[in-house]
Amino acid sequence: MGCIMNQKILRLNAVKDCTGLGRSTIYAMLKAGNFPQSVKLGLRSVGWYEADIQGWIASRHASKAA
Repeated sequence: MGCIMNQKILRLNAVKDCTGLGRSTIYAMLKAGNFPQSVKLGLRSVGWYEADIQGWIASRHASKAA
């Protein structure tokens, strides 16, 4: 598997800003399988691919419109 190029990784604060969700809600939804999987960046840090977060937001809007 090769490198994933040009993929921006968002840290928790950016994800909170994009989604309007709080930390505990994000982690609860992640645990329930209702939120994009995080990517381990280091021993104590994670992030999310921006495209995954944008896709999740778009799917939420699409389900409300249907």
